[in-house]
Amino acid sequence: MPRTGAAPSRVMTLANQVTLVRILLIPVFVVFAVYYAASVAEGNPEEWLRWCAVGVFVVAAGSDAIDGWIARRFNQRSALGVVLDPIADKGLLLTAIITLSVCPWKVCLPLWFPVLVIARDVVILLGCALLKFFTGDVEVRPSMLGKIATALQMAAVAWVLLQLPSEKWVVWAA
Repeated sequence: MPRTGAAPSRVMTLANQVTLVRILLIPVFVVFAVYYAASVAEGNPEEWLRWCAVGVFVVAAGSDAIDGWIARRFNQRSALGVVLDPIADKGLLLTAIITLSVCPWKVCLPLWFPVLVIARDVVILLGCALLKFFTGDVEVRPSMLGKIATALQMAAVAWVLLQLPSEKWVVWAA
């Protein structure tokens, strides 16, 4: 019998299922975004494709809060969830940033933005690897600064998805 507060033995919890759905929504988002970009390049923007991309992104991003709430509320924290959740988060955000940088939307992210975001993530991963190598122990906890950076990156993606003019200040903030 597991102790109170211990992770449940079930691996495929509802929280993990929600996270898997978020991962599966990533290629759906890309398809809508790329097809919208193709319609823009042809000079006949199919706005319904952009709105589908917006909807998929909102659902996927919102599911992050939902799976976290389910995991905490129903004690469904698991080792699989600890691995899947950051993969889903980074996968969605990086995919959106890269897609919205290389696709010819009317308003898009600058090409240097995904390079900077990916470089930051690589530096963090290398730092963790070095700490693990030299000390044998690494405890990774989200910081407020990291959460703010992620929120600003999400805002930059949302700004472009909504095709709002003057996205530069949001990008610089992120």
